[in-house]
Amino acid sequence: MNYNNKRFRPIETSENGETDNETIFFYKQSDSILTASYTGGKIKKGHLLGIVDANGTIDMRYHQVNVQGELMTGICRSTPQIMPNGKIRLHEKWRWTSGDTSEGESILEEI
Repeated sequence: MNYNNKRFRPIETSENGETDNETIFFYKQSDSILTASYTGGKIKKGHLLGIVDANGTIDMRYHQVNVQGELMTGICRSTPQIMPNGKIRLHEKWRWTSGDTSEGESILEEI
């Protein structure tokens, strides 16, 4: 699976998450290395770096600055699902590595 030049938007996230449906992720991929930038909603600016396995699952690390001016970091594993319309839905399990170090889940959909 290749995520290059795809855009994603969260449709669900845990209460302790900072992304929402106003946050847009812009993915780039070269070989198995994935990068993304994201912004919108409660996020002023964010980046992620990940590795994509043969099944399209992404193991990533992220950092972002929220609207309060806080630098937040975390780890995430995203599992893809191909929807009937051919678009990708990502099922994410994540954990903050800053702040309260809590865990959460999100679902992102390709737009």
